[in-house]
Amino acid sequence: MPRLPRLNLIDIPQHIVQVGHNNLPCFFDGEDYQFYLISLRNAADQYNVDVHAYVLLPNMVQIIATPRVPNGIPSMMQSLGRRYVQYVNHRYKRSGTLWAGRYKSSLIDSDAYLLTCYRYVELRPMYLGLAESLGDYPWSSFNHHASVVQSEVITDHRLYLQLGETPQERAEAYRRLFRYSFDRRLLEYIAETIKLGHVLGGDVFKEKIEQIANQRVRPLKRGRPRKSENETLAGPGEPSSRKIDEDESVAGHEKVNGEVDNKKAGEIAAMES
Repeated sequence: MPRLPRLNLIDIPQHIVQVGHNNLPCFFDGEDYQFYLISLRNAADQYNVDVHAYVLLPNMVQIIATPRVPNGIPSMMQSLGRRYVQYVNHRYKRSGTLWAGRYKSSLIDSDAYLLTCYRYVELRPMYLGLAESLGDYPWSSFNHHASVVQSEVITDHRLYLQLGETPQERAEAYRRLFRYSFDRRLLEYIAETIKLGHVLGGDVFKEKIEQIANQRVRPLKRGRPRKSENETLAGPGEPSSRKIDEDESVAGHEKVNGEVDNKKAGEIAAMES
């Protein structure tokens, strides 16, 4: 299934993923991780982007962020990527690319999926066997959300702030979100949306995005368009009882193919409710 055009809408959170070239490492020691986080904070400030969650893995970066100005995230990622590649090439006396092309991104229906995406991102180190507990991994936003240790990189989203009146209450409520395992289908759904650049959300949210962006965000339904009732009644080789001109036929084709099968998304969204 092809990727849809990338969308960058102000005040809509995005899940961002950037992978090392050929899945090779892009961080080699603690100093590299520290430099990337400092660069992320500076680029986010410069281009007016709120970073809500992140994880830095040996060969991958995942970030959840909200742009406050048009093209905030593309500008931030371009600046961040360029600066970090220059740093790595200079430090390790190397040349060439570090990342596997452009970053991938997916818009997030914050009310339905934002805190779920926090968990998805921050659980990566444990799923990959990089830490025995989330608090042991220093290169993610988990300790910011689950304790009173504050990160200079993070700007808290309203949904996180609504977890409690005080930092301690919010941290305790956030830790409770990790008591239950992720449903496998939900993990696959989130991974698929970021891989294909699809919107993570239900029909109402996707329709809202299509209206704002004035473009389609849902993939076309596969298969040939369904025949009309008149065409079905007509015998082989016979014309239908109603003449359909060329323009009307094309419009009908687009309408049928514009319908979206939301069975999978609906099942997974139901698990979140």
